[in-house]
Amino acid sequence: MMILIDLHPRIVENKDWATIVFMLALALVVLAKTSFENRFNDFVRLLVSDKYIKIYRDSTNLLSGFTILFFIVNMISLSFFIQLVLVHFGYGLKTDWILFIRIFTLLNIFIVCKFLVEKIVGTSFGVEEFIEEFNLQKVSIRTYIGMLLLPVSIILFYGNYSTNLIILGIIFTLFIINAITYLVSLRNYQNLLISNLFYFILYLCALEIAPYYFIYYLIKKN
Repeated sequence: MMILIDLHPRIVENKDWATIVFMLALALVVLAKTSFENRFNDFVRLLVSDKYIKIYRDSTNLLSGFTILFFIVNMISLSFFIQLVLVHFGYGLKTDWILFIRIFTLLNIFIVCKFLVEKIVGTSFGVEEFIEEFNLQKVSIRTYIGMLLLPVSIILFYGNYSTNLIILGIIFTLFIINAITYLVSLRNYQNLLISNLFYFILYLCALEIAPYYFIYYLIKKN
């Protein structure tokens, strides 16, 4: 009597690269905490206290070591989340490290280019200091959101919790927080905005609305 054995290849997903990147992000958070302990303590209370914004509102803090460390963490966290969203809607694989690199690279290029254009516009119209302070406040809150998004991305990556309700709920929450952040920033600089209203409208249309509309158009077209 012959026993037929049907062998199926076992496909093992390689998640080692993701684990390394997640560990790197966590290591950067620990490095920021140990190197800038007082600033980190003020930073983690950002949503319940405006002490951090008041102390570190100077434009020189935009390129400080602390801001750069959390910028990298934010890029890693956001890139992973974008990949998970794409995977959820059928546009890639969760374990595709090349897709992650593409998202991470494009995200950094977009933000760096946007930052450089803002510097040029600010210098041209003599409002460079205002734009840098305004951006610092936005960057501070958005990097804080990125820090909170990191454990969420880890859970979604290693678990099977990516339902439409969860994904859309997170996206909606991020949108609301960013909108509130923007309104708070406008309120904090309302006196300066009134005196530079024309330049701010130009900045808002050219650098805050147009780039995201262009990205939306490309995604929709392709």
